[in-house]
Amino acid sequence: MAVSLFINDSLFNGDLLEALLKKRLTTTARLKDTARLKDFLKPVKKTCALMSRDERGVLEPHTDLLSVALAVIGFMVFAALMSQTYLGYEDRSFALENYETASLIAENLADAPALEAESTGLLSAASLDAFSGPNGANERERLFAAFSRNYRFLVEVRTGDGQWHWQIKPDDAEPDAFADGLEKVAASVPVVIKLNPAESVPGTLTVVIYKTEWN
Repeated sequence: MAVSLFINDSLFNGDLLEALLKKRLTTTARLKDTARLKDFLKPVKKTCALMSRDERGVLEPHTDLLSVALAVIGFMVFAALMSQTYLGYEDRSFALENYETASLIAENLADAPALEAESTGLLSAASLDAFSGPNGANERERLFAAFSRNYRFLVEVRTGDGQWHWQIKPDDAEPDAFADGLEKVAASVPVVIKLNPAESVPGTLTVVIYKTEWN
C-alpha cells in the first residue's frame, strides 16, 4: 500500500513539475515576444511623435506665401505713392513755370494799344467787342501773332460786377484745345473798362495758358 502511494505520488509530482515547466516556458516566451513588440513599437511611436510635433513642414509654406503677399502689397503701395508724387510734382512744375508767363502776357495785353480806348490807358468795350466777335478774325490773328506760338492761351475780360464778359481765342486752335478738363494755369491783372464815353467800370483781364505736349 505504501509502495503504491509512493509511486502515485511520484507520478503526480512529475506531472506537476512538467506542467509548471511548460507554463514557465510559455510565460518566458510571451515576455520575450512582448519585449520584442515594445522594441518594435518604440521607433514607430517616436516617428509619430516627431511627425505630430514638427509643425514647420505645415507652417513654412503659408509663412512664405504671406511674406510674398505682403511684399507685393507693399510694392504696389510704394509704386502708387511714387506715381502720385511724380504727377503732383509735374503739375506744380507746369504751374510754376507758366504762371509768370501768363502774368507777363496779361500785363502786355492790358497796355496793348489795340485794346485801349483812345490812348487813355483804359480798355475799350468797343475794341473787346471787335476782338471777340465773329468778324474779328484779322484782329485776333494780329493779337496772338505778337506772342510765341509755344503757348496756347486765351484771354478773358470781365467787369467787376460780372455783367460784361469777353473771351478772345485764336482761330487756328483745335475745337477741343480749350476743353474744361485740360490742365491750365491762369493769371489776372486789374483793369478799368470804358463801357461808353460816360461810364467806366473796374474789371480783370485774365490770361489762361493750357498745357500742351511741348510745355
